[in-house]
Amino acid sequence: MRSDNLDIASGVLDAIGRTPIVRLSRFLDCDQVELLAKLESSNPGGSAKDRPARMMLEQALARGELKAGNTVIESSSGNMGIGLAQASRYHGLRFICVVDPRAQLQNLRIIRALGGEIEMVQRPLDGDFLKARIARVCELLERMPESYWPNQYRNLDNPRAHTEGTIREIDEALGGEFDVVLVAISSTGTAQACRDYLSSRGRNVDVIAVDAAGSVLFGGSPGPRKIPGLGAGRVPPLAIGQSFQRVHRVTDLDCVVGCRRAAQREAILVGGSAGGVLMSVDHLKDQLVGKRCVAILHDSGTRYLDTIYDDDWVETHLDCDPIRLKRWVETGVAPISNEVML
Repeated sequence: MRSDNLDIASGVLDAIGRTPIVRLSRFLDCDQVELLAKLESSNPGGSAKDRPARMMLEQALARGELKAGNTVIESSSGNMGIGLAQASRYHGLRFICVVDPRAQLQNLRIIRALGGEIEMVQRPLDGDFLKARIARVCELLERMPESYWPNQYRNLDNPRAHTEGTIREIDEALGGEFDVVLVAISSTGTAQACRDYLSSRGRNVDVIAVDAAGSVLFGGSPGPRKIPGLGAGRVPPLAIGQSFQRVHRVTDLDCVVGCRRAAQREAILVGGSAGGVLMSVDHLKDQLVGKRCVAILHDSGTRYLDTIYDDDWVETHLDCDPIRLKRWVETGVAPISNEVML
């Protein structure tokens, strides 16, 4: 039976946003820190990247920079590619996603299932896969007429999507009553949005940017990184000149421990960067006593079943056997991360 009282989305893109906030009362061994999680995996494409993917394309269409039937070309490690594949299909656009060998097979299958095409770069450029992907994007743009590059690394509609969505939803849901926001960084769009929105509202809230050990953002030293969607091998244009109250760096193993602990204690499967964000709360809990903390969790663990949640992968790629991993998940004692105060 039809109900006129139901909040019915006009299409799948209209279902983006309004994601739940969930209290995580079991994750920390500390009842003096209130931990709330914004579950961005509830977006229809499965991640926080649905928000900027939709906004970047719809704003380009509104400005006349993009028209139905055109080709969208973007570099992505996974979630942005899925969000753009979904938005492109909905708007009748062709989509080509430029990836590198680190991309997870499941993400590539989702992009293809949504009608997207995969362009794989096989070798890094000057030691950097992101640089190689951007170079391939530029090659494709030159070869293909009526093509458009959203450029998530420079496009101001990226942080704008989170200003008008993610952080506004948090602020309104909590009535401005929270003390800390922790958010993973890569392009830095989400973290910028949180900082600028809260500042404009006069909120006395600390924004902690969670970065990867091995990321070059904010003066970090380059190094190997196995967890996609966290950190960067080169500084994207959106990050130039940016600063945050605090940057906290986590290792790949921190991310794995955080993911496994969330599954064990809270019955939630979270993605790699989300595991890092949660472990940042754990690392900093002595400094967060008495505070209400909001952790923005970008995606679901269902896309990491063959990596983060697979004991053989963790042992092979992170040199951590299942026994040690189990102990770290239970105790939270993992290799020490470096915190940088900015």
